[in-house]
Amino acid sequence: MKFNLNEFLIGVANILDIIELDIFDLSTNHSKRISYISEKIAVEMGLSKEARFDLASLSLMHDNGASMKILHENLKGDLKEKIDMMESRKEHCLIGENNIKEFPFITKPKNIIKYHHERYDGSGFFGLLKDEIPLLAQIISFADLLDLTFDLKNINNKDNIIEFVQDNKGKYFSALIVDVFSKISENNQFWEGLTDENIEYSLRETIPLFECELNYNEIRTITTTFAKIIDSKSRFTQIHSEGLSEKLEKMAKFYKIDETMTLKLLIAADLHDIGKLAISNNILEKPDKLSKLEFDKIKEHPNIAKQCLQNISGFEEIVKLISNHHEKLNGSGYPEGLMADELDFNSRLITCMDIYQALSEDRPYRKAMSQFEASQVLKSMALAGELDVDIVRDVIYVYSNLFENNAINEV
Repeated sequence: MKFNLNEFLIGVANILDIIELDIFDLSTNHSKRISYISEKIAVEMGLSKEARFDLASLSLMHDNGASMKILHENLKGDLKEKIDMMESRKEHCLIGENNIKEFPFITKPKNIIKYHHERYDGSGFFGLLKDEIPLLAQIISFADLLDLTFDLKNINNKDNIIEFVQDNKGKYFSALIVDVFSKISENNQFWEGLTDENIEYSLRETIPLFECELNYNEIRTITTTFAKIIDSKSRFTQIHSEGLSEKLEKMAKFYKIDETMTLKLLIAADLHDIGKLAISNNILEKPDKLSKLEFDKIKEHPNIAKQCLQNISGFEEIVKLISNHHEKLNGSGYPEGLMADELDFNSRLITCMDIYQALSEDRPYRKAMSQFEASQVLKSMALAGELDVDIVRDVIYVYSNLFENNAINEV
């Protein structure tokens, strides 16, 4: 299929800005600004279209390790204190590099995210000096430090930013990057492009257009990267997307679902909980019963995912599966409260398998259930009209071999 990588990258930008929403209590458009500045520098340097596209991907994903960071630290304080705390740790660089190791970059860049906090004078986390630092990492480091030091949305900061850059020539930044930025910064349109109201349009206009023929297996190489980022959000979901994918693949073989539809199901499994990046861990990991307000917040995550991914051409069926994965046949699900006649077989299947996978995992309010216990829950939900009776029967057949004593017929 024709896969527009630009559409996917913008979806990625929206998703990773959601991580910032959780950590910093507001959407800062940080990753979009870093990508925009980096691309402007790359254009002026004359980097190839392919290198620029990889730079856009890397700059948008440079803080992907922040999702796991919040597992290890209880970030407190005001916005600047939170940013300083996260940025002062090299852990998110290592985690972020590992998360994207399978991403299909065009020019095969290495260790860009790992080294995106290195300074030209060797004062970074890993002590790399000058051209020991990969050029793309130098560019991202430059843009990142500017956005963390100044409010780039405020054009009145222009003179202070230019002065800061010149003062750190040969210290934090190479002379080449400083000189290139000096030329870019002469254009007021560059500064106007950094505002919240303009940044997404600016980014779309700056990233080189890449539309290529990718099959769904190749696309899944991309989406498994984001499954890792999503699952690392909470210690209770470390294997959730992977486990759901394995269960869906097994059931797809049982039902003899064709390869293309199977891959769509697996891509949906990779991304189905991407909206939970917008939900605070205080809610996701709460050991007590959620309040109505908290549960209403949880119920937003399928729609958040839909909003982030719906503009990607060829993802229409995948987005529908993601949006529907908490719907129930009797209308008691969310976010739309759809009824049985509005839910196709694949939507019913992913809902059932998502519940089955979740039941097998520890949650803050209960321990993981055994296979038998999880099967009993599925059966009770089927009898209550929430899940598809035939699918539940087949799941029990495939996973429990209960057909040997006809217990399956209880459903």
